[in-house]
Amino acid sequence: MSYIRLANFFQVFEVSSTGSLLDKGRYNNGMPGKSITHNRITYDYLSFIYQGAAKNRTGDNLEAQLVLAVNDISNGLGVQAVRNKWQVRMFSAVMNNNGSVNRVLTEENWLAASMTYDNETVEVILSSAIDAVGANAPTRVLTRDLVGHLPVTGNIQTL
Repeated sequence: MSYIRLANFFQVFEVSSTGSLLDKGRYNNGMPGKSITHNRITYDYLSFIYQGAAKNRTGDNLEAQLVLAVNDISNGLGVQAVRNKWQVRMFSAVMNNNGSVNRVLTEENWLAASMTYDNETVEVILSSAIDAVGANAPTRVLTRDLVGHLPVTGNIQTL
């Protein structure tokens, strides 16, 4: 019987007014008490569970959950991430026996949207950056220069 070791990694960052990324922390849940380096970036250990993407109740947005153990690091990280609308880059990987990353399975980018907490867990709700309800998608007007000749009415006929 063989085992497949999986681990999750996340990076929390803020985008500055100049467009550069300001790193706010990098964490893994694959090696308790140890840091993992991948692509020359070191991810410290933090106890967390990543619950991947799912549509929200109204079906207009994707959400994921980052469930953290209650401690000073997690509490502070969760509050600051939501308050400052930090971005979260999450990836899941297959690990080698020596604790190094074999290959990355998925990479996702999220926005820290809200959080809940109780005595045992801090749950940070991650939302997609483009929200269908808020219509925060970049707008683009179709012009003749972009797509060629456009019909001037809604009636399109084929020959």
